[in-house]
Amino acid sequence: MQRLHSLIRTSPISLPCLKATHCLAIKSGFIADLYISNNLITTYSKCAQLPFAHQLFDEMPHRDTVSWNAIVSGYVNTSNLDSTWQLLNAMRISGYAFDNHTFGSILKGVAQARRLEFGQQLPSVMIKMRLTENVFSGSALLDMYAKCGRVDEALVVFRYMPECNYVSWNTLIAGYSRIGDLEMAFWLLRCQELEGAGIDDGTVSPLLTLLGGVEFYSLVRQLHCKIMKHGLEALSIVSNAIIAAYSECCSLQDAERVFDGAVTWNSMLAAYLLHKKEDLVFEIFIDMQIFGFEPDDYSYTGVISACSVKEHKSRGESLHGLVIKRGLQVSVPISNALIAMYLASDNRLVGVRMP
Repeated sequence: MQRLHSLIRTSPISLPCLKATHCLAIKSGFIADLYISNNLITTYSKCAQLPFAHQLFDEMPHRDTVSWNAIVSGYVNTSNLDSTWQLLNAMRISGYAFDNHTFGSILKGVAQARRLEFGQQLPSVMIKMRLTENVFSGSALLDMYAKCGRVDEALVVFRYMPECNYVSWNTLIAGYSRIGDLEMAFWLLRCQELEGAGIDDGTVSPLLTLLGGVEFYSLVRQLHCKIMKHGLEALSIVSNAIIAAYSECCSLQDAERVFDGAVTWNSMLAAYLLHKKEDLVFEIFIDMQIFGFEPDDYSYTGVISACSVKEHKSRGESLHGLVIKRGLQVSVPISNALIAMYLASDNRLVGVRMP
């Protein structure tokens, strides 16, 4: 049995390895062991093999709460909330109590699907079971309300949580950022710092998306200072967001300074494109390859878009040839960019084949 435990813990998540481990468990007679069966269900779900997971679950002679949580989590990850709800009812009827992991899974599913109607009945049950006092399930409830746009309810949950960590703060800030409430989002950031909860990329990235306009330049500068203070500028997700924010504020000079400190090629390419600096777009497209960075769909889409003016017609045709040579015409965004380029330059659609 120890060998099976080790296989489940250390094997790479691949279907052939998983099936081999499953067969070994059946042949050795250890499939009845709850630890092994529960982990097989979880791993089948991670491999997007829910039918195998459910078949194993149905064949289990004995189950525990972990077994139910494993199959519920599998259905949540496929966004199949109707089947998830049926499983929860079956779990309750079978006499198994919900725990933090049960509620955490279903609330995650509701948040991902933005289907609040499935989660409306859960808070009262959680309060009765005193589960909202737990950081894990309390944060999941907070996340559900925030992602579904019900920030007032999210704030109530947050205020009644006995313990809040930086994840709880980030969730609430992201919720207010999502609905465009700049004042509340920045007030929460100040409170988070005063509480000493710490900030990370999940805190500042949503805030930067709110600051799209010249009038927000001073706020972008302030937030940039906080980012440098906490050592977050080196994170690509943060530096990309800063470059985009400075670009929206018409401050290419500040965007370039950030770029010099953190190689975020696509963000800088997009910034130059936004400000119609086509020559700099071409330059950065070449530079990124010189420095060993392979352009992706976003890079090609950006540089092709820069060829939508007649004076760059020949460059656009050269890029089209490069796209064909590298087999990238199968990309829908790249094909769309090529079509838009030819239409904008009054050229006929030569050889642009949609995948």
